[in-house]
Amino acid sequence: QGALVGLGPVDPELYKESHPTTFKCTSIIYKGDNLDRYLLGRQFMVILIVFVVELSGASHGGEDGVSLWGLPNWVINVFVVSGVAMILFTCMVGQLNSEIVGCHYMLDYLNNWFALITIWVAMAIEFSGILHITYLVQQTVGKLAGRPIESNEPPRTLLKNIFFYGRCLMSFTLLCFAFAVTFSAILQGKTTVWESVPPAASIIIFFVLMCVIGVLEGSQIAYFAVVKMTGSQRGEAILGRFAKLTCKILFKNHNHNLAAFLVGRQLCVVSCMFFIARITAVKIEPGEENIFGVADWVQKIFDTGLLGALIVAVIASVSWRLIASAFPLQFVRSPICYVFLRLCLFLEMTGLLHGAWVIAGIIVKLTRVNRDEVYIGTPEERAKLQLEYRDKAGAKIGAMVPSVDVGEEPPVQSWDEEEMDDIVGVECALERNDEECALPDQNVNE
Repeated sequence: QGALVGLGPVDPELYKESHPTTFKCTSIIYKGDNLDRYLLGRQFMVILIVFVVELSGASHGGEDGVSLWGLPNWVINVFVVSGVAMILFTCMVGQLNSEIVGCHYMLDYLNNWFALITIWVAMAIEFSGILHITYLVQQTVGKLAGRPIESNEPPRTLLKNIFFYGRCLMSFTLLCFAFAVTFSAILQGKTTVWESVPPAASIIIFFVLMCVIGVLEGSQIAYFAVVKMTGSQRGEAILGRFAKLTCKILFKNHNHNLAAFLVGRQLCVVSCMFFIARITAVKIEPGEENIFGVADWVQKIFDTGLLGALIVAVIASVSWRLIASAFPLQFVRSPICYVFLRLCLFLEMTGLLHGAWVIAGIIVKLTRVNRDEVYIGTPEERAKLQLEYRDKAGAKIGAMVPSVDVGEEPPVQSWDEEEMDDIVGVECALERNDEECALPDQNVNE
């Protein structure tokens, strides 16, 4: 994701010969609205993989459970049964190190068939229509914001509209069915959740964790929208108390606090997804009746966690991203978002995920990839040559703006007191999209 979005402003002719597979990837992604389609399919892929990883590494421990190196049960329960080990493993090995490498070695990172196949799979998932209900959310968000949804494609024909809205209806039906199966399994005690957790508590925890994921997803989009704003003059609008506190923290220290938030957010989101997977994954004991009496092969599909991943993708992730893209200021002002900002910064400060930078460094050494400047020069050098730039991945209404670069080294948080002049114009800029009252230039990659 980071590599594909980062190459948006770069002329593909610069790397067409040196990186042919990368050229194929970007040619697909930047055709029409394929970037949005890819991001939608990719989001579902990521969530489903997290669910599958949780199911693969889940352990129930206890007296009859697993043993490891002769460690006492309480150690096993705290580190293995709780899922902490798999959460840290997923964040560092499966996610963060790829973001670190992909954001700075974009051309080499995409120049392989695995990257191209991943794009095809994500596009196929979107084309299947299982997530098309999110497009209805997108249209609703656009109407509420009073601004039309921007598209790079011509209006759909009648047949294309029938096919499109037919998939939207199918997606809505599938989402309702996923909720029905999940709630039925929870109420009947046929999930992988811990036996000590009653069904009512499971449902409450399920919705609370989805709201937490939603707040974190929306916050990321809102903060990204703010940091992308540019302008030479400062606004005179008065921000709310929590908006002031949020901006004061985020834009200190060359935006390293923003990068630190993204790292801590990753840990929070993956943790929530792991627990939701434990709550929603269906588990039928031998001799028990299948959910709704379905055939065994259908029950096997339920057991994969596919339905739970669909619920999280639509309700807890994509929908919140779309809402935040239209109403970022509401998230910046929110005291709940401010609390989670502080929590994410604390989690990053603990260093639990700093091993990802070590893994990324090892990968860079072993693969001998080069930074993009080696092949295409810096943005300043390309600007001197009067090359055309394209900003196809910027913040806009109804778009799932991708995450920001977390940096090649662990971010260093700063808490020094600074003047509020640099962020006082956020409200004016967000509401009027007026460069004259926007933030001064910010560079999150510094």
